[in-house]
Amino acid sequence: MRKLALLFLCSCFALAVSAHAQQFDAQFGVSGIHSQSASNFDITNFDHAAQSLSGGVYPSFGADFTLVHNLGVGGNVSWKASKSLYQGILDYRPIFWDINAVYARKVTRVGFALEAGIGGQSTRFYQDSCVSINPTTGQCQNFVSSNHFLTHLGGALRLYATHSVYIAPEIHYYYVKNNVEFTSPNVVRYSLNIGYTFGK
Repeated sequence: MRKLALLFLCSCFALAVSAHAQQFDAQFGVSGIHSQSASNFDITNFDHAAQSLSGGVYPSFGADFTLVHNLGVGGNVSWKASKSLYQGILDYRPIFWDINAVYARKVTRVGFALEAGIGGQSTRFYQDSCVSINPTTGQCQNFVSSNHFLTHLGGALRLYATHSVYIAPEIHYYYVKNNVEFTSPNVVRYSLNIGYTFGK
């Protein structure tokens, strides 16, 4: 997961340079997830399971670059730092990623970013034994993934400590289609990031 996030950031940086972006922002932070609790779950709802996504610490990476009139593209990756127990039986770890259209603006020491896009929720369920072989590396994998499409809205307030370094509280809303393993398709992620702006 860390390699994927690093590859994502490097790719965004390369694209920004090659496209002569007006501004490029890269950030790292920690997040918390909130969703419907299992105790409030409606047992007559057969489209979802009585397992909440709430709780835990989610490290996150994000980047965006603007091209014309503060408009650009960007994305985010976040994953649960530690495994949790699913239905008291299996270890699991959710991963969220998204690719967005971005409106980002900076005025002196204050900036903001608004995002809207699509992405995915990938939940890894871990086993004690090998469940599949990676055809590329030949390595044994001890998890299976359940993947779901999501839509995303997000916003960030960027408070600049220097001309380039900022602290950014963020909020992200995900609507996860067919999120049958958990209580609700509605997921909110709160994040606090440290970032760096290249350009403006």
